[in-house]
Amino acid sequence: MTQSIYRRTQQTIALSFLAGYVDTLGFIALFGLFTAHVTGNFVLIGRELANPSHGVLIKFMAFPAFIFAVALTRMAVVWLERAGKAPLPYLLLLQLVLLLGFMGFGYMIEPVNDTDAPLALLAGMFGAASMGVQNANSRLTMQHLTPTTVMTGNVTQLVIDFVDVLRGVADDDIRKRCIKFFWPVVAFGVGAIGGAFGYRQLMFLGLLLPAAILAWLCVGEYLAEKSGVSAPSTL
Repeated sequence: MTQSIYRRTQQTIALSFLAGYVDTLGFIALFGLFTAHVTGNFVLIGRELANPSHGVLIKFMAFPAFIFAVALTRMAVVWLERAGKAPLPYLLLLQLVLLLGFMGFGYMIEPVNDTDAPLALLAGMFGAASMGVQNANSRLTMQHLTPTTVMTGNVTQLVIDFVDVLRGVADDDIRKRCIKFFWPVVAFGVGAIGGAFGYRQLMFLGLLLPAAILAWLCVGEYLAEKSGVSAPSTL
């Protein structure tokens, strides 16, 4: 039981850090593109349409890429579970491949001066698709984890629980939940800082760090599946 809790915490921290890192690096490198969630892109598209400047096309293209990745992830879960295979290692591998595509296309055009250039558009689409897989994965095979890509709900719940702790009315469940939501918020914030410095020092090659994290998680899940202790999936 303790090992299971430790593993879940480890996964949550790693994926939250990764999401913050990739989202920030993409935002800096691709003129304000959010790769980890679509809400910010909706806002930026609205701003660009009202006050045209540059960079609106890549935000439009990121949306269908994100949607396609979510749909592909859902179908992959269906196919893999019907085949009697645990989906999680394969989904992590899919996310890794897409993230490497993001890094590769970005590396070929860095520094990006025109987000309408074909390679820049491909980089943005692969980045959004990679994080689309993580968003879908969190709802399909990693429901046991705290959300790792969008922190609004996590921060809201954390503040509510923390207020109850300060009021002295929190029971053990609330205290545990407070800790549960604390770590992904911190990890995402650290990842965001890391992504900024990663791009400053290495540009798109800074994505090697989140790629290594995904590879580590993928291998860990594969070995866990082989030993019969992989997390349950939901069709």
